[in-house]
Amino acid sequence: MKLQGLKVIDLSLFLPGPHLTMMMADHGAEVIKIEPPGEGEPVRHVGYRTGGASAWFRNTHRNKRSVVLNLKTGAGREALLTLAETADVMVEAFRPGVVDRLGVGYDAVAARNPRIVYASIAAFGQTGPERQRPAHDIAIQAMAGVVSLNLGQDGQPTNPHMPVADITGSMMALSGILMALYRRQATGRGDYVDVSMQDATLSWLPNVTGPVFAEDRAPVVKDERSFGGLAFFRVYATRDGRHVVLGGVERKFVVNLLTALGRPDLIDAATGPPGPSQAPVKAFLSDTFATHTRDEWEAWFADKDVCFAPVLDLREAFHRPQIAAREMLIRDDDGNLHIGNPIKFRDEPGHLVPRLSEPGADTEAVLRSAGCGQGLIEQVMADGRTGRE
Repeated sequence: MKLQGLKVIDLSLFLPGPHLTMMMADHGAEVIKIEPPGEGEPVRHVGYRTGGASAWFRNTHRNKRSVVLNLKTGAGREALLTLAETADVMVEAFRPGVVDRLGVGYDAVAARNPRIVYASIAAFGQTGPERQRPAHDIAIQAMAGVVSLNLGQDGQPTNPHMPVADITGSMMALSGILMALYRRQATGRGDYVDVSMQDATLSWLPNVTGPVFAEDRAPVVKDERSFGGLAFFRVYATRDGRHVVLGGVERKFVVNLLTALGRPDLIDAATGPPGPSQAPVKAFLSDTFATHTRDEWEAWFADKDVCFAPVLDLREAFHRPQIAAREMLIRDDDGNLHIGNPIKFRDEPGHLVPRLSEPGADTEAVLRSAGCGQGLIEQVMADGRTGRE
């Protein structure tokens, strides 16, 4: 596998960092999860459970080894620094400055291992006037302007239904880590990767920044091309109360559909600019889609070259034949479901290992293999049990 032989230390919690390191574990990296004393990783205890673990934890922490360290103690710090001497990558997602106060920031780790690639994922990054502002995904999306684009039927902002900031932060950090590892081959030195989840979210918006960059104004969401301003990039209700979408505005798709529906007279309007001029096309398509059920429309579109899709609920989405063909829903030997790994290689495919470690199950073995002495190991394990400083 592509990352076989890499050792990754993961100090992060919740979603961005753990998702990143799980992608690496699926492709062969040895990932060592550092958990705090007590209940360990918080998402062990969050949300729906299956097979004795939360679905969230199962889908961010498979195939990782668990080491419990109290980083507020001298023994915990020394154990982590010793472990870092044998590692290639370290990932953390505390607020800026926390790892430095604990004595395990990049400078301290690089002094022991100059080859380390050290990635910090933070809501607003390590610099700037808002770097200490507390935030999880929805707050970061709000500060990145994305919540303002996510309007409900009443025209008011509503909760985003994907953790966009978390996952963009995860993927940008993974990209940075892999770049730094590639460069290390030439220089022999690692690097420090500073990822802001807000930065990452903003960087994914090139298709919607036109009003801001070209006209210095906020988008009028209902009239913009990406948010329903075009009749052929829009959600429509069907007779059974379900929904479908048209998702391609290329002229060929417009011609194909409006010709098939007997309304070629609407082609010019449908291929015009977004906004009020699209109203006649939207009205026609709204009335038309309301005449049949969602599934009837899916069958009707089967032989049409039109960018069309049924709006699936999440269970339906995971159980489509395409998802099975791509191995994006995996059932392990115990019957638990896993999201597959989306990074596919022809020659060295990843391998999903569903093993989950109990908190601290690998502490002794991992620290011993890293060269920690028995006395240090015993102290670390005692500190982990008591949580003392």
